[in-house]
Amino acid sequence: MIKIANFSGDFWGGTAAMLVALPSAIAFGVTIYANIGGHYGAYGAVAGILGVAAMGIVVSLMRGTDRLISAPSAPAAAVLSAFAMHYISVDMGADLVFSMLMIVVLLAGIFQILFGVIGLGRLIKYMPFPVVSGYLSGVGLYIIAAQTPIFVGLPQGTHFWDVFRILTAWQWQSILIGAITIVTMIYAGKISRAVPAVIIALLVGMIAYGALGMIDHALFEPNNIFVIGELGGSGGINFIDSFLGRFTNIFHMGVNDYSLLLFPALTLAALLSIDTLKTCIILDSMTHSFHNSNRELIAQGSGNIVSALIGGMPGSGTMGPTMVNLSSGAQTRLSGFIEGIMAIVAFVVLAGFIAWIPVASLAGILIVIGFRMIDRHSMKLLRSRQTMLDFFIIVVVAITALSVSLIAAAGVGLMLAVVLYIIQQIGASVVYRHQDGTEVRSKIVRGKEEENLLNSKRDIFSVYELHGSLFFGTANQLYTMLQEDLQYKKYIIMDMKRVQNVDLTAAHILLQIKDILHERDGYLLLCRLPHKLPTGDDMEHYFNQVGLLKHLSPIKVFDDLDDAIEWVEHKIIKEGMIITDHDDALDLSEFDLFKGRKEETIEELRTLVETRSYKKGEVIYSEGEGSGEIFLIRKGSVRIMLPYPGRKSVHLNTLRRNNFFGEFSFLEGAPHYTDTIASSDTELYSIRRDAFEQFALHHKKTALHFMQSLAAVLAERLRLTRSELGEEYDV
Repeated sequence: MIKIANFSGDFWGGTAAMLVALPSAIAFGVTIYANIGGHYGAYGAVAGILGVAAMGIVVSLMRGTDRLISAPSAPAAAVLSAFAMHYISVDMGADLVFSMLMIVVLLAGIFQILFGVIGLGRLIKYMPFPVVSGYLSGVGLYIIAAQTPIFVGLPQGTHFWDVFRILTAWQWQSILIGAITIVTMIYAGKISRAVPAVIIALLVGMIAYGALGMIDHALFEPNNIFVIGELGGSGGINFIDSFLGRFTNIFHMGVNDYSLLLFPALTLAALLSIDTLKTCIILDSMTHSFHNSNRELIAQGSGNIVSALIGGMPGSGTMGPTMVNLSSGAQTRLSGFIEGIMAIVAFVVLAGFIAWIPVASLAGILIVIGFRMIDRHSMKLLRSRQTMLDFFIIVVVAITALSVSLIAAAGVGLMLAVVLYIIQQIGASVVYRHQDGTEVRSKIVRGKEEENLLNSKRDIFSVYELHGSLFFGTANQLYTMLQEDLQYKKYIIMDMKRVQNVDLTAAHILLQIKDILHERDGYLLLCRLPHKLPTGDDMEHYFNQVGLLKHLSPIKVFDDLDDAIEWVEHKIIKEGMIITDHDDALDLSEFDLFKGRKEETIEELRTLVETRSYKKGEVIYSEGEGSGEIFLIRKGSVRIMLPYPGRKSVHLNTLRRNNFFGEFSFLEGAPHYTDTIASSDTELYSIRRDAFEQFALHHKKTALHFMQSLAAVLAERLRLTRSELGEEYDV
């Protein structure tokens, strides 16, 4: 439902937008249909007007974007002009080409609706900038080349290069009118901002034509070569015959004829969609709103289908009329509906006026539009080596558009953009960070004997943090970077957290790495595999599908990097014959905190402690619980986690037998600030602060020794933390 709450703003906005869109639409229509020859040049003016009407009314009714003005556009003119020129040059027949133009537009509208239905609206607006820039620059150059013969007064269909071979055929009247129009178009904005430049330029061009008619009375003859000519009646075209003739010709077309139209239609649909969504993005930024890309494509496709059926030009969301609409106070899509209605009114009222519009003025307007479409700022890309390839794509696409066809330019541009992306990916290192085993350690708090053994064996493993895309372009790069480590390392850990996608080639390289390590009884360890890649795939599931994670394979998968490092350290310690897994629970007297204390003191300490047992995975306490207690680990191990709201908890460290935790709650008499989980079946002693304070009143020396031992362990932990931070941040 179209809202009318802001009728005044929408009415004037739509009317002003029509005044801007209509002259350009007439010029676009003439430049397309003039290539067919005969009376079709005059029909082009009608096609432009009908295109404005159909696009404005239908797109608004189909819930197009608020304030967006849709009308015939330069990309449509360039593609269809090239299409018409090509098939006329191969003697396809004027009437048949006339019908084929309708079918191309009809198919393009259907493609646009399909784009919206399957959700391509979100992707089309991310078309690589060099492709869009090169294509639009090519379209601009093509428009200039196509309008130059008209500008100098040569017959429609004259090739650009032929202009310079037949200088004697130039018409000075046409050149003068076109030049006046161009100068006015360029400087009109400095004279008046209230009236659009295209309107001023067209009026000045017609005044110049009338003034020349005073000198050359042949200019006042109806339907002369310098004007559009009558749109109807005996001197013009028969609308009914032309309208019905298009459908009659369709039945005479064969399957091969229709197959020739699919790719041009697809190209036209893509370009019109890009042009529309680019305008929508700019409109969003100016109005702080958000458009629905897929719904907009469905609306645009519907408008182009209706435009094709009634004989109008295709169109898209256009920047100039949209900006005029916005600045005139429009707020809703009612403005687009009014634009379409006012185009019909203008057609009925101004038909005689339109017949006397000089074609040289239209050519001058289009030449300025074409020049403005050329991305002159792209020359700055030559200043940097990183952007020179982007400039190369822009130039190649533009040259292809001029020398081959606009359709070929679109395909070449996309192909080059893909190649450029692959080159950039190959040039970037897939390894985010590489650390030798001597630079990393797990978060398990270990004894000196274990630490000494690990320090002597840490050079047998490495950690690689990967990022970006692991595909055929970077897989061999990864293998090359690992070659040295693969000669003597036993364990390779790969952190996949930052990896965005993986293809079969990369998976095959990982299989090769695994096989090389297996020959020395080594392992490939993968950790933090993304469960939802940007493509929606689960990396671990994909690795299972390609056979990388087979049962009993020398590949291990871990949820966390620290888990992988812990596993490697455990293997090193086990191979070093240090027995670390004890089944018996420590007695209170066996803890380092109480070694050397008298038996009677230990007995009194026993009255303070409470024995607790936890199964693997059971929560010992959570953040905010407790109020002053310390735990001594008799058996098993616990994991200390720092919780973060809305995100995964951070693993601080893992503590094992003969260690303690909860010391800050004990010292401060406050709740715990971490979560603590039993990482194996665990038995604990707990000592409450209030009970310890009562004990300290009678055993000051023992209490002091306990606090000193506690402080010494905390100081050692702080030293290890500082060392880890230094390695992490290279300080």
